[in-house]
Amino acid sequence: MSTQEKTMTTKEIANRLVELCRKGQFEQALRELYAENAVSIEPESAAEQGWQVRTEGLNNMFKKSEQWNNMVEEIHGLTVSDPLITGSGIAFTAIMDVTMKGGQRMKVEEICVYQAKDGKIISEQFFN
Repeated sequence: MSTQEKTMTTKEIANRLVELCRKGQFEQALRELYAENAVSIEPESAAEQGWQVRTEGLNNMFKKSEQWNNMVEEIHGLTVSDPLITGSGIAFTAIMDVTMKGGQRMKVEEICVYQAKDGKIISEQFFN
C-alpha cells in the first residue's frame, strides 16, 4: 500500500460490502475488500450439500464463488440489511431467492458475520 492510500475503516468496509452484495457483485467484493489470507466458514449443514465448511485463502474463495455461480440458474431476488458494526466486526442479514440448475427454487436466509483487520476483511461466517 502506498503512503497515498488510506486504510478503510470498518464502517467504510461494511458500507461498501453491503453496497456490492445488494448488487450481487460478490466477486467484486472479494477483489476489493478481502485480505489474501481471508477465511470463509459456511454453516455445518453446508457439508450435507457437498460444500466445504471452511475455505482458506482468497484464491480458494474465488473458486467457491465460481462453484456457487455454476449451480445457480437464476437469482430472483436479493435483500441485504443495513450493517451492524462494532470495532472490527460487521454483521447483516441476507435473503436470496434463487433457482438452482435443475429447477429447484429456494430461499436462502443467512446472518453474515465479518471480521476486519488492517482495512481488509479477514474472515466471513454464515449462519442459517
